[in-house]
Amino acid sequence: MKRTQANSLSILIFLFIFFLITSCGTVSAAYGQESTSESIDSLVPSWKPLYDSIDGFNYFAGRISSPRLEFHALRIDLQNPQLEIFVAAGERSVKTSSFVRDNKLLAGINALPFDPASAREGEKRTNIGIVISNYEVFSSAHSSFDSLVFFEDGRAEIMPQSRISSGPPRIKNAVGGFYTILKNGEPMPRVLEIKTRHPRSAAGISSNGRYLYLLVIDGRRYSSTGSTEKETALILKKLGAEDGINFDGGGSSAMAIRFPEGNVRVLNTPIHGGIAGRERAVAGCLGIRLKD
Repeated sequence: MKRTQANSLSILIFLFIFFLITSCGTVSAAYGQESTSESIDSLVPSWKPLYDSIDGFNYFAGRISSPRLEFHALRIDLQNPQLEIFVAAGERSVKTSSFVRDNKLLAGINALPFDPASAREGEKRTNIGIVISNYEVFSSAHSSFDSLVFFEDGRAEIMPQSRISSGPPRIKNAVGGFYTILKNGEPMPRVLEIKTRHPRSAAGISSNGRYLYLLVIDGRRYSSTGSTEKETALILKKLGAEDGINFDGGGSSAMAIRFPEGNVRVLNTPIHGGIAGRERAVAGCLGIRLKD
């Protein structure tokens, strides 16, 4: 009897694990089958709409064999009048998934660095860089780092944060990051010899300024070792970006979307404190939402 019970328990555990594995794999399958490329050079994005009723909001999941990388990307048409940028103030810690869920967003990604790091929400955070939300400055510029800004007239630009304090045209929203990694379609010279690999969050803008690209690359796992800054820049370029910025990465990297049925899920596998799937509570985030 005991052996029968043990066998039954083993079967139940196996079925539970199998269900978890297969359900986690349905994200890419349902919204654009994950595309596998031999290398970054051979990467060709296959964009799929997430919502039939919303033009210009597309998703792509990719896998690269050499180096081993798995990533998720969004392409947002900034000329679509249905969509608008939303930036979190970042005064209290929040998980990217909560940021999307609580603000009724379509998608969101972590952005600027901060201190301290933990998985607890609601804690006081010190933003390291600029945060502007709906024209209001919530965090001051960091003179050494760059930023992604959205102007009143709808334009987007990646610029040094030091320029913001000198008074450019009216900025509606802005989030800081680390450094520009892609400029005029080429990786920045400073990234060429950097070999360190980490999970990455990044953003890019197309040459005509029409499209915003959001990118998260998994790391610290066998199937995805993490990317260098140069590789991140090259993936952004393959996605269609002309310019790109590196956001806060490592355990902070997370991209969440709201699926058409209403559920909010993190697309990548965040790793906070060495635990796969544990999402860090971050500070400033960048999101996309439908206009009221």
